[in-house]
Amino acid sequence: MQKYKNLHKWMIIPMLFMQFGIFRDYWGDFSENAWSVHVHYWTGTIWYLYLIIQPYYATHGQLEKHRTNGIIGMFLAGGVCITAFSMMYRDIATTQRATEMPDLFGPFEPWFFFGVAAVEIPMIIAFGYAVIKSILQRKNLEDHAWWLISTVFIIMMPALARGIQNVYVGMNIDDWPNIDIMGPVYFAQALIIGLTLVTAWKYKKLKHPGTYLAVGINIYTCFLEPLGRSETVQHLLKTLIKG
Repeated sequence: MQKYKNLHKWMIIPMLFMQFGIFRDYWGDFSENAWSVHVHYWTGTIWYLYLIIQPYYATHGQLEKHRTNGIIGMFLAGGVCITAFSMMYRDIATTQRATEMPDLFGPFEPWFFFGVAAVEIPMIIAFGYAVIKSILQRKNLEDHAWWLISTVFIIMMPALARGIQNVYVGMNIDDWPNIDIMGPVYFAQALIIGLTLVTAWKYKKLKHPGTYLAVGINIYTCFLEPLGRSETVQHLLKTLIKG
């Protein structure tokens, strides 16, 4: 595990990217956020913090703390999944608001929010799968560590893409509503995939299943628009997810 001795420092980078992305959406209207938003934000943020402190404990002679925190961390990971699923109804509810108030939402038409739901569901499932694999591989430290690291890149999209999109829309607000809202999403996905591959290269895990999963789910996210515009997908989401 010597090669992971500085992993805790490396993990600060995706943490900062995530916080940059979510900062305006979360803190900008902090008092107006629903309880579910607060719970999801803090479970996700603490999960990222865990992926900084856990490698530190594991590689700096504090294995007992690492094991104890690992048990707590699995509970936390479940919270990340459950709170993310519990918020899915907000995407579907927003499609209705976007239909009723098109002038307010501008380029953010109903299909966009359907698309967000369509990509976030597999994303949450992939996150849960990676966490479970890390538990099953806990005696193989290399695999255990990398499955957990992959979760950072699997769930980065919603926060980072939203942040980049907010900045882009703000810079082009004079063109409202004729603003390309998907360009920032594609840029965010390219950035996440790049971070994933650079990290995998650094730790010699380019061919690890966790890397394939993280890259795959972020490539899948690039299909947000066709998924969101699909009437079949829309019908399925409205049937499955109810507010």
